[in-house]
Parts: sequence; C-alpha cells; structure tokens
Amino acid sequence: MRLGAVRSGRPVPKALVEVGGRPLVAHAVEGLLAAGVPDVVVAVPDEHRGEFAALLPAEVTLVAGGATRTASVRNALAHCVAGDGPVLVHDAARPFTPAAVVTRVLAALAAGARAVVPVLPVVDTTVEVDGDRVVTEVARDALRRVQTPQGFDRATLLAAYAAVTDEQAYTDDASVVRAQGVVVHTVAGDELAAKITVPHDLVQAEHRLAAR
Repeated sequence: MRLGAVRSGRPVPKALVEVGGRPLVAHAVEGLLAAGVPDVVVAVPDEHRGEFAALLPAEVTLVAGGATRTASVRNALAHCVAGDGPVLVHDAARPFTPAAVVTRVLAALAAGARAVVPVLPVVDTTVEVDGDRVVTEVARDALRRVQTPQGFDRATLLAAYAAVTDEQAYTDDASVVRAQGVVVHTVAGDELAAKITVPHDLVQAEHRLAAR
C-alpha cells in the first residue's frame, strides 16, 4: 500500500488524518485484511514510522517510502517478492474500498489477466480546454475513472518496475506495466472507493462512514 501526497491541509501525512476517529491508513489496511489479503506492506515516511507501527496490526510490514511514487512502490515490492501469488497496490487515501472490489480484482487475475484495475464511468460532461476557453467536448463512452487496488501478476509487475527509474513520472502502477506493453484489464469499481485528496473529501468521508 502506498501513501498519497499530503494535500489534506493538515500538518500530518495524509494517511494519518483521521476519519471517524481513526487514521485513513488504519481503515484501508483493515479493509484489505477483511477482504482476505494475507500480507500487507505499507510504505511510510521514515520519520513517522513509529506512529504507523503504533496504530497498525503487528502483522503489517512497514517500509520506508521514497521521494517519488515509483520509489515508494519499488521499496514495498522489495519486501513482497517471495512466492508466486498476485500483488495488489492500494492507496491509503481510499479507506473505504469495499471488499467486493478487491474480490473482483483478484478473480480477474485468477482468470488469467496480468494486470487489472477497478474503474467507474465518467458521468460529468467532459471538455478539452485552452486556457479558459472550451475547445471541444470529449466523448464519455470510452472514458473511465481508475481506482485501486490495482492487481498484477507478480512477475509482470516486478519486470515492469525493473524497466523504469524512480524519477519517471507514472500516475499509477497500471501506467508502469502499460509502458512495457502489458494489456490492462478492468473490473467494476465502487463509489465508496472514492479518493480523499482535498479537505472537502474528508467531510464527505465522514458522512459515508456515518451512513454505514
């Protein structure tokens, strides 16, 4: 599991920001364990390792995050290379991802896919702009919003990361494997897996938690 950028407006790593009295990362890890994921590795800011260790289950492995997203995932992969099972990469900023989404990703991998991402349709009118001018409307039928956890055949993901550098700007792990020519498949995502990025998202997350 990778920790997202700190854009919550609060003076702590975003993954430690609380929703419902518990940090985002605790909700996210709990969700993975409840979905049957046997081994969870969390990349954390090294200076906050003690805080993460105090709030996460003892069986969770903590590793130092890197200066970039790619570096953080690479560090986590180095601690889960044993065996031949699938690998999931999840954002702590998606704390309420339903177990059903995890199950769908794992099922697609078991059926033979080498890379799988959960997605949702784009429902808003989407346009291309030039400055403050609308240039053209973009057809939505073929567009999707990508969520996590993203799932991969272990050897495929390791080979893809071996072929890129930590400085290369990839927005997610599906982009890393696609850069190596791997076909990425999709399964249905869930609105409950919404990403927490800005302070307003925290308010929405509190409402979702209260409605459970």
